[in-house]
Amino acid sequence: MSDFARYSRQVVLRELGVNGQQLLRDSTALVIGLGGLGTAAALYLAGAGIGRLILADRDRVEQSNLQRQILYRQADVGRAKTEAARAQLAALNPEVDIERCDADEALAAVPQADVVLDCTDNFPSRFAINAACVRARRPLVSGAAIRFEGQLAVFDLRRGGPCYACLYPDAGEAQETCEEAGILGPVVGSVGSLQALAALKLLLGLGDDAGHLLTWDALSMRWRRLKMAADPQCPVCGNRHA
Repeated sequence: MSDFARYSRQVVLRELGVNGQQLLRDSTALVIGLGGLGTAAALYLAGAGIGRLILADRDRVEQSNLQRQILYRQADVGRAKTEAARAQLAALNPEVDIERCDADEALAAVPQADVVLDCTDNFPSRFAINAACVRARRPLVSGAAIRFEGQLAVFDLRRGGPCYACLYPDAGEAQETCEEAGILGPVVGSVGSLQALAALKLLLGLGDDAGHLLTWDALSMRWRRLKMAADPQCPVCGNRHA
């Protein structure tokens, strides 16, 4: 380990230790979507010492992003999000190998990752990412937030249980956006931070969050944990659990 002092506060954890830190150093995480969810998640993954971080997004930083997408600065407005994010994350932790890829290349990068974080904000992208993770048998950490509501789910067919399409069948429903419905910055940042936590736990083999949906009402500060069931007729994962 090149810099023990950097990671000393987590290495001292009995559940992690030097071996766990090396495991993180040897791991690859793919973050798809660098908005409010992805920027918070990427910061914590880089800070924790993930060895390789692949970033995917097609957008450029806009003025309205700065209210909640905490990785960017005023000077980044107009820059590609992957470029701005890479610069900030490298400044935080130069030990992390940070790669950029276009959104169209993100699905092809799924087999390279040990864990995939879906930080996108639309159903078509989420369905496509889920299908790619099912094909490659890669664990998927999915997050969403709007208004004062958040949700988090871990899908991992290696442990059995459902995929994203079992929970949300692709029926072509319209989806509200943050632009229309609004979002308070710390709400989406909290969910993104929890995505990073779930990803780190997966890589370290700590706990078993797969197959559960967590929903959060930020106004009342109440969480609900719901068990999800696999759909044997699911067109995406129905014949892939064996």
